[in-house]
Amino acid sequence: MIVICAKILLPKNVLGLTLFPFIILRNKNDKDNLTLMNHEKIHIRQQFELLILPFYFIYVVSFVLKYLKYRDANRAYLHIIFEREAYGNEKNLEYLKSRKWFAFLNS
Repeated sequence: MIVICAKILLPKNVLGLTLFPFIILRNKNDKDNLTLMNHEKIHIRQQFELLILPFYFIYVVSFVLKYLKYRDANRAYLHIIFEREAYGNEKNLEYLKSRKWFAFLNS
């Protein structure tokens, strides 16, 4: 995992983005945001499990289908299976130690 701080690479409302093996953060201080970093590390694990490219394909298709269902980009984003797992466990800093493979399927 390589952490990069580059606000120019992110939309204004995005604090962090994971593109295996990189975590891109808007602000340098966000390296100390344990909840945000845990959220992004969950995405690293998800991407690794799916051998990276299938993760992005499923992510985009899921977003499009959810957007068609809800007609709201934020709601669609929050209902992506990968985001449900990450948001649901981001405050549990021990989560990745006990996380089972493909845990996003249970989110």
